[in-house]
Amino acid sequence: MAVSGKLNTEIGIETPAEKFFSFFAKQLQHVQNITDRIHEAKVHQGHDWHHHDSVKEWTFTVEGTVTTCKENIEFIDLENKSMTFNLFDGDVTQLYKILKINLQVIDKDDSGAIANCTVEYEKINESVEAPSGYLDYVTKVIKDADHHLLVA
Repeated sequence: MAVSGKLNTEIGIETPAEKFFSFFAKQLQHVQNITDRIHEAKVHQGHDWHHHDSVKEWTFTVEGTVTTCKENIEFIDLENKSMTFNLFDGDVTQLYKILKINLQVIDKDDSGAIANCTVEYEKINESVEAPSGYLDYVTKVIKDADHHLLVA
Protein backbone atom coordinates (compact mmCIF):
# COMPACT_ATOMS: atom_id res chain seq x y z
CA MET A 1 0.00 0.00 0.00
CA ALA A 2 1.34 3.42 -0.94
CA VAL A 3 1.99 5.94 1.80
CA SER A 4 1.72 8.88 -0.57
CA GLY A 5 -0.33 9.65 -3.60
CA LYS A 6 -2.75 11.95 -5.40
CA LEU A 7 -6.50 11.95 -5.84
CA ASN A 8 -8.03 13.97 -8.66
CA THR A 9 -11.44 15.04 -9.85
CA GLU A 10 -12.80 17.37 -12.50
CA ILE A 11 -15.96 19.29 -11.70
CA GLY A 12 -17.99 21.01 -14.38
CA ILE A 13 -19.05 24.49 -13.27
CA GLU A 14 -21.23 27.11 -14.95
CA THR A 15 -19.29 30.14 -13.71
CA PRO A 16 -16.61 31.46 -16.10
CA ALA A 17 -13.11 30.39 -15.05
CA GLU A 18 -11.83 33.93 -14.35
CA LYS A 19 -14.71 34.81 -12.02
CA PHE A 20 -14.59 31.44 -10.23
CA PHE A 21 -10.82 31.45 -9.72
CA SER A 22 -10.86 35.09 -8.61
CA PHE A 23 -13.28 34.16 -5.83
CA PHE A 24 -10.76 31.72 -4.32
CA ALA A 25 -7.68 33.80 -5.11
CA LYS A 26 -9.00 37.18 -3.96
CA GLN A 27 -12.09 36.58 -1.79
CA LEU A 28 -11.21 33.40 0.10
CA GLN A 29 -12.59 34.81 3.35
CA HIS A 30 -16.12 34.61 1.91
CA VAL A 31 -16.01 30.85 1.25
CA GLN A 32 -17.12 30.19 4.84
CA ASN A 33 -20.34 32.13 4.19
CA ILE A 34 -21.51 30.08 1.20
CA THR A 35 -21.17 26.45 2.31
CA ASP A 36 -22.48 24.55 5.29
CA ARG A 37 -19.29 22.43 5.43
CA ILE A 38 -17.17 25.30 6.84
CA HIS A 39 -17.96 26.29 10.41
CA GLU A 40 -15.28 28.91 11.01
CA ALA A 41 -12.28 30.40 9.27
CA LYS A 42 -9.97 33.19 10.36
CA VAL A 43 -6.51 34.57 9.76
CA HIS A 44 -4.18 33.08 12.36
CA GLN A 45 -0.93 34.72 11.28
CA GLY A 46 -0.25 37.41 8.72
CA HIS A 47 -2.08 40.43 7.42
CA ASP A 48 -4.59 39.09 4.94
CA TRP A 49 -6.24 36.01 3.47
CA HIS A 50 -4.26 35.85 0.25
CA HIS A 51 -0.59 36.38 0.97
CA HIS A 52 1.51 33.20 0.88
CA ASP A 53 2.94 34.00 4.34
CA SER A 54 -0.53 34.25 5.91
CA VAL A 55 -1.82 31.28 7.88
CA LYS A 56 -5.53 30.67 8.27
CA GLU A 57 -7.33 28.45 10.78
CA TRP A 58 -10.25 26.39 9.46
CA THR A 59 -12.96 24.33 11.14
CA PHE A 60 -15.00 22.26 8.67
CA THR A 61 -16.79 18.93 8.27
CA VAL A 62 -15.17 16.01 6.44
CA GLU A 63 -17.06 12.70 6.27
CA GLY A 64 -19.41 13.83 9.05
CA THR A 65 -16.57 14.75 11.43
CA VAL A 66 -15.72 18.30 12.48
CA THR A 67 -12.07 18.82 11.53
CA THR A 68 -9.57 21.59 12.27
CA CYS A 69 -6.38 22.61 10.53
CA LYS A 70 -4.26 25.53 9.52
CA GLU A 71 -3.71 26.43 5.88
CA ASN A 72 -1.51 28.65 3.80
CA ILE A 73 -1.45 29.34 0.08
CA GLU A 74 1.70 27.64 -1.12
CA PHE A 75 1.45 28.58 -4.78
CA ILE A 76 -0.70 30.85 -6.90
CA ASP A 77 -0.57 31.42 -10.65
CA LEU A 78 -3.13 34.03 -11.67
CA GLU A 79 -2.44 33.65 -15.38
CA ASN A 80 -3.09 29.89 -15.39
CA LYS A 81 -5.81 30.13 -12.71
CA SER A 82 -4.06 27.64 -10.46
CA MET A 83 -3.33 27.61 -6.72
CA THR A 84 -2.17 25.19 -4.06
CA PHE A 85 -3.37 25.18 -0.47
CA ASN A 86 -1.16 23.52 2.14
CA LEU A 87 -3.14 22.05 5.08
CA PHE A 88 -1.30 21.34 8.33
CA ASP A 89 -1.60 21.17 12.13
CA GLY A 90 -4.80 20.29 13.95
CA ASP A 91 -6.68 17.13 13.02
CA VAL A 92 -4.96 16.86 9.64
CA THR A 93 -1.63 15.87 11.22
CA GLN A 94 -3.26 12.95 13.02
CA LEU A 95 -3.43 11.15 9.66
CA TYR A 96 -1.23 12.97 7.14
CA LYS A 97 2.30 14.29 7.01
CA ILE A 98 1.43 16.19 3.84
CA LEU A 99 -2.00 17.30 2.66
CA LYS A 100 -2.21 19.77 -0.21
CA ILE A 101 -5.13 20.79 -2.38
CA ASN A 102 -4.47 22.12 -5.86
CA LEU A 103 -7.22 23.94 -7.73
CA GLN A 104 -6.97 24.84 -11.40
CA VAL A 105 -9.87 26.34 -13.32
CA ILE A 106 -10.04 26.11 -17.11
CA ASP A 107 -12.65 27.63 -19.43
CA LYS A 108 -14.60 25.19 -21.58
CA ASP A 109 -15.04 25.94 -25.27
CA ASP A 110 -18.82 26.28 -25.12
CA SER A 111 -19.60 27.84 -21.73
CA GLY A 112 -18.71 27.41 -18.11
CA ALA A 113 -15.47 25.89 -16.92
CA ILE A 114 -13.80 22.87 -15.43
CA ALA A 115 -12.49 23.00 -11.85
CA ASN A 116 -9.67 20.47 -11.67
CA CYS A 117 -8.92 19.54 -8.08
CA THR A 118 -6.01 17.38 -6.91
CA VAL A 119 -5.40 16.28 -3.33
CA GLU A 120 -1.76 15.40 -2.78
CA TYR A 121 -0.98 13.49 0.42
CA GLU A 122 1.49 11.55 2.48
CA LYS A 123 -0.06 9.36 5.17
CA ILE A 124 1.55 8.93 8.59
CA ASN A 125 1.51 5.15 8.02
CA GLU A 126 0.12 2.52 5.65
CA SER A 127 -3.00 1.83 7.72
CA VAL A 128 -4.39 5.34 7.10
CA GLU A 129 -6.89 5.62 4.25
CA ALA A 130 -6.32 7.93 1.29
CA PRO A 131 -8.01 11.30 1.93
CA SER A 132 -11.03 10.74 -0.32
CA GLY A 133 -13.19 12.56 2.24
CA TYR A 134 -11.16 15.71 1.64
CA LEU A 135 -11.72 15.38 -2.10
CA ASP A 136 -15.47 15.03 -1.45
CA TYR A 137 -15.32 18.08 0.84
CA VAL A 138 -13.58 20.20 -1.81
CA THR A 139 -16.03 19.01 -4.46
CA LYS A 140 -18.96 20.16 -2.29
CA VAL A 141 -17.32 23.54 -1.63
CA ILE A 142 -16.66 24.02 -5.37
CA LYS A 143 -20.29 23.23 -6.21
CA ASP A 144 -21.52 25.60 -3.47
CA ALA A 145 -19.21 28.36 -4.74
CA ASP A 146 -20.41 27.84 -8.31
CA HIS A 147 -24.04 28.13 -7.22
CA HIS A 148 -23.28 31.23 -5.14
CA LEU A 149 -21.42 32.97 -7.96
CA LEU A 150 -24.22 32.24 -10.44
CA VAL A 151 -26.90 33.83 -8.27
CA ALA A 152 -24.73 36.66 -6.89
